Amino acid sequence: MPDELLRPTIDAGVDMSVRPWRLMSQAYVAFFGGVIASTAVAFLNARRLGVDAAKRRLILLTGLVGLIAVVALFALLDGDGLQVSSRVVAVLCFLVQLRLQRPMDRAFQLRGTDYGSLWVVGIGLTIGGAVAEALLLLLVTVIR
Repeated sequence: MPDELLRPTIDAGVDMSVRPWRLMSQAYVAFFGGVIASTAVAFLNARRLGVDAAKRRLILLTGLVGLIAVVALFALLDGDGLQVSSRVVAVLCFLVQLRLQRPMDRAFQLRGTDYGSLWVVGIGLTIGGAVAEALLLLLVTVIR
């Protein structure tokens, strides 16, 4: 009976010395950095948590679908609602990616270990993701 309460369990292949980041801290990366930054931080955190490969692929697929949605919105809108709509897409992607990480995050919480700091990585991915998305959207503008 106690084993059922502790599910999901931590896989033996998980590096216990690497601390994941808080899931809600990733929301800031999603909002300010966009879909690329959000997907990168979610994928890296999923590896730290020991999320299985199939769910990590779903995180990448969610990011790809979100990026396609941002590009499609950019192509359809003329800039008026673009900032808001791209942020909404990024946050929606984050919510899906959060759900995929949550079971293993709960298992991490049961260990009683503190989370790692997302400051340096988060700022780097936020800036890098925002620049990458801007360059991609600039390319779409040139092609359009």
